[in-house]
Amino acid sequence: MTDPALPARHDFLRRHNFGLVLTTIAARGPLSRAQLAVDTGLTKATVSQLAERLVSCGLVRELEPARGAVGRPGSPLELDRKGIVGLGVEIAADYLAVCAADLSGAVVIHRVEGRDNRGAAPSAVIDRVAALVHAVREDLQATGRSALGVSVAVPGLVEGGHTVRLAPNLPGWTDLPLAAHLSVALATQLPIEAENEANLAALAELWYGIATDLDFIHVSGEIGVGGGVVVDGAVFRGVRGFAGELGHVTVDPAGPLCGCGSTGCLEQYAGQDALLRAAGVTGDSSTRDGDPNGPLRELVSRAEAGDERTTAALDAAGRAIGLAVAAVVNILDVPTVVLGGIYAPLAQWLVAPVEAELRLRALANRWDPVTVLVSTLGTQAAVRGAAGVCVDRVLRDPVSYFPVLQLG
Repeated sequence: MTDPALPARHDFLRRHNFGLVLTTIAARGPLSRAQLAVDTGLTKATVSQLAERLVSCGLVRELEPARGAVGRPGSPLELDRKGIVGLGVEIAADYLAVCAADLSGAVVIHRVEGRDNRGAAPSAVIDRVAALVHAVREDLQATGRSALGVSVAVPGLVEGGHTVRLAPNLPGWTDLPLAAHLSVALATQLPIEAENEANLAALAELWYGIATDLDFIHVSGEIGVGGGVVVDGAVFRGVRGFAGELGHVTVDPAGPLCGCGSTGCLEQYAGQDALLRAAGVTGDSSTRDGDPNGPLRELVSRAEAGDERTTAALDAAGRAIGLAVAAVVNILDVPTVVLGGIYAPLAQWLVAPVEAELRLRALANRWDPVTVLVSTLGTQAAVRGAAGVCVDRVLRDPVSYFPVLQLG
């Protein structure tokens, strides 16, 4: 009698092996079939079968054999970067962004729409997101590319990959089923998931930025302040997925009221609007690199000129960041801090006060100093991470996106 569990076990192994081959090529490619067999522990015959199917689905492509090789050279395999992309969306308090990334994580398209979303109804913001995504998808189709999923970065508490429980800097964004609403607005069957923007920014730094192979906390500065903790190559999300809300760590209980309902939160001292107020910079808030007249650039310009009010504001913000981060370091024992978002262009004035607070308050710093690094992705980290998450899902489980791989 045939064991009824055997077909299911066979399907599971086949599914696992497709992901294993694809992620190995992504990490170490280009690789010959023989090299893939060695690296994955699979037989050459199995690797050849799997590779053939992955090529047929446009996930992998064959290169020309190496010239001058002894014997019969194999054709190396690498990711096919011309067809499939992941779409990342960032909904920030003062802008929207969409990023398309190919299977290697490289950016194909990146669009930003600067607009204050704090006074708009969630439905209006979602409609604008849908319009921006549609425009990007049209551009992708013109180049023969197609998206296999959408991941949305949101500055708030996100539960289950679909519901925004609270976004303090987006009034009205409470218990909002974002993934479902965006799916309707896009009129698509594409899988859509939402995630905290700081977590996605941290993943981007891990995959594409300065923190590869490190354990760290990524401090994401925008209008709010987010924190993403990475340990052993994965984001630490906590029991309910709400970990990392660094911006709502209290640095002064007697401080000003925060949008979250508490008082004296870090973002009231080191968030973008707080920094601009303290420095005396007026005008509409903007974090966009393409806006040379934006207040953030004015802040940088004043700091470079040695304006005392501006440098004092940055020093105070750096000490507030260091105070909050030191508490995280003491609790989680992470050895590295990455300053990202708007803190990247402001780093030359922030690093010293952050380090000073860490020396004073982080216990392990006495014999193993905490390293402070500056993000290489800046304000693009969250949307890059969102697109990267989509790509990562395809690489790890291509059968979910191409069921034909499981046949035969």
